[in-house]
This record gives sequence, C-alpha cells and structure tokens, in this order.
Amino acid sequence: MNWVIDNVGLILELTVVHLQQSAIAIVLGFVLSLPLGWLAWRYQLVKGPVIVLTGLLYTIPSLALLILLPAVAGYPARSPVNLVIGLTIYAVAILVRAVSDGLDSVDPAIRQSAAAMGYGGFRRFWTVDFPLAGPVVLAGLRVAAVSTISLATVGILVGVTNLGYLFENGLQRRILAEVFAGVIAVVVIALVIDLLLLLLGRALMPWTRATKTPAARRRAVSVGAAA
Repeated sequence: MNWVIDNVGLILELTVVHLQQSAIAIVLGFVLSLPLGWLAWRYQLVKGPVIVLTGLLYTIPSLALLILLPAVAGYPARSPVNLVIGLTIYAVAILVRAVSDGLDSVDPAIRQSAAAMGYGGFRRFWTVDFPLAGPVVLAGLRVAAVSTISLATVGILVGVTNLGYLFENGLQRRILAEVFAGVIAVVVIALVIDLLLLLLGRALMPWTRATKTPAARRRAVSVGAAA
C-alpha cells in the first residue's frame, strides 16, 4: 500500500497513456470493421473468406505480431504506433463478424419497406440497417474494447510503455503492490469503458429498452447465466 501511495502520479500517468493507446485502436478497429463487415454481409460469395481471414488474425500471438509488424513495415518496434496497429488488427478480428451478424439480424421486411419509401442504399444503411444492427454491433464492440485494453499491456515486452510497465517492473523488483496496482488499473479502465459503451448504446438506441418484453428479459438473463 505504501508503494501505491508513493507512486500515485506514476500510476495515473501510465493509466492515461494506456487509455490513449487502447482508445485509438478501438476507434480504428471499429471504423475499419464497418466496410469489411458490410462486405461480408452484402456478398455471400466473399462472406466466408472475409470472416475466416479476419478471425484468424486473432490467433496470431501478440508478441510475435508486435515483432513482425515493424520488421515488415519498417517502423521502430518500441514506437506506440506499433502497439496501436497490433491492437487495431485484433479489434478488427472481433468486430468484422459482429458487424456482419448485426446486419444479418435486421428483418428483410424492414429493408423492403425502407426501399419502398424511396431510401437509397447509402441512406438506408445509416438510417435503417446500421441502427437496427446496433445492439449486436455494440455487444461486439464491448468485447473488443475490453480485449484491447487487456492486450495493450503486452506492449511493454517490445518497449512500449503503458500499464504493462507496472507488471514487468514489479515482477523484476519483486514488488507485489506494483503488480497489483497495474492489474487493478487495467480492470478499472476496462470496466469504465464497458460501462460508458453500455450507457452510450442506451442513449443512442432507446428503442432497445422500450421494446424488450419480460420474456425477452428472462431469455437474456438465462443466456447470461448459462455463459
């Protein structure tokens, strides 16, 4: 506890850096996943390859990826850019399927009604398809956000400083308080971001609360308990 009190400034500084790195990767992953997810949903011929190839990205060991990326692209491994690109790749691996599944969940009758009302493809996507796919996409985004925040600690292994520094330094110096401080800081960031995304989803998609029946709530609780 004394170590934590004496190093509050360091913990807060690393927390801000960690959050910045993670947030950039989450936003980039989300933006890149939208066209890829739409492509996988729109064209059944390429859906399988797109989903499989992007999903396979998540199977690449994080340390290997952070070493290979700078070797191929030519930038320093110790650069925060290296970590952000790696985290973005992992976020895309999760979010492409979420976007595709979300668009799949939209009732075709609603699309036909929108088309009958004169909605073009671009307008229909942003005003009908994407909002109705929102709950599924948001679920994937929450998973990607928590995953990204936890994976970011690996950056310290290639020299990118963030909360992972507390793990490495604490283990080397055998200061358990430092390690626990890093763990708690990462967990807190993940919980706060997840809560913010949940509240943002409720604010932007109020119909998901209004239309949920008691039976649907019971099914959601049952699924959550089973998981």
